[in-house]
Amino acid sequence: MPETTITELPDPSGFGSDPFTDVLRDGARKLIEQAIHAELAALMNAFSGDKLEDGRARLVRHGHLPERDVMTGIGP
Repeated sequence: MPETTITELPDPSGFGSDPFTDVLRDGARKLIEQAIHAELAALMNAFSGDKLEDGRARLVRHGHLPERDVMTGIGP
């Protein structure tokens, strides 16, 4: 029995993996990550003074989830 039941499907966009596309994907990932971190920092700062009745912070940041693939028009 195979180790995995996941079947690789061909890329429907027709884009193959080439160095330029890899550079674009890596740059897009970094920009999205920076935007998410900046938005989260602004949100945490905006609500930093809000407290619950017992004095604890209303908004806290917990741990991180495992990395996920985001599907775009040119692939993951």
